[in-house]
Amino acid sequence: MPDPFSPDGATIVVTGGASGIGRALVERFLSEGAAHVFVADLDPEHCAAVASALGERAHAIALDATDPAAVRSAVDRIDTIAGPIDLWCSNAGVARGDGLGTDADWEASWRIHVLAHLHVVRALFPRMAERGRGHLLVTASAAGLLTQLDCAPYTVTKHGAVALAEWLAMNHGDEGIGVSCLCPQGVNTPMTADDGPGAATRLGGDYIEPADVASAVVDALAEGRFLILPHAQAAEFERNRAADRDRWLAGMRRARARLHTQEAARESPESRA
Repeated sequence: MPDPFSPDGATIVVTGGASGIGRALVERFLSEGAAHVFVADLDPEHCAAVASALGERAHAIALDATDPAAVRSAVDRIDTIAGPIDLWCSNAGVARGDGLGTDADWEASWRIHVLAHLHVVRALFPRMAERGRGHLLVTASAAGLLTQLDCAPYTVTKHGAVALAEWLAMNHGDEGIGVSCLCPQGVNTPMTADDGPGAATRLGGDYIEPADVASAVVDALAEGRFLILPHAQAAEFERNRAADRDRWLAGMRRARARLHTQEAARESPESRA
């Protein structure tokens, strides 16, 4: 179990920090008294605008989290500006492809959902181990614990993110490095803005707000928990899946069939009349 972590007085980095869950995390950490929070995002102008709006303790840093050299440079730069990084939230993500997707969808998903976490571990963990403290938050998804029906590249690489976070917790916990894994279900973010009523993610229930996710993160960090489930029902779903995998798979096939039937009914001429 990770040591309890408090944002108060901490230096924190949030990738994908300019919108959605990332921005909510930035705002919550600032409200909890963080000394410095770095809004790391691909779009320099967007992350600069967000940081500027949030006050002098928020800092913008343009970063491609899939570029290992850029990640190493960012760690060096932040260390110089604000001192050692206490918490890195590896939060950037993409939603690419329908069904099996294309090779490009798989490559993009693999790079951001798995390799981006690896790049920051290689750059940051030796420094944290030397100090005997530090924390990594990996944003995965309930799709990494269960299985999301719509998009294979997304759900498979999110499974990889969960597995990597578990491996890191097992292999680096005794060095004083905490690891947590965030696995929300549906959240109202720009990534889900186009989700229609037939989106498979809606099988998990109502979408929650990014601020709700940020609250769950702060609470879990304070309690020293590895797995962060902003949707309480995700734990029950995971238990059901593990208890009887064949029954779970059959249930998911039925759910898929219901979604397709509902979608066909919505698109029928009669429903549009």
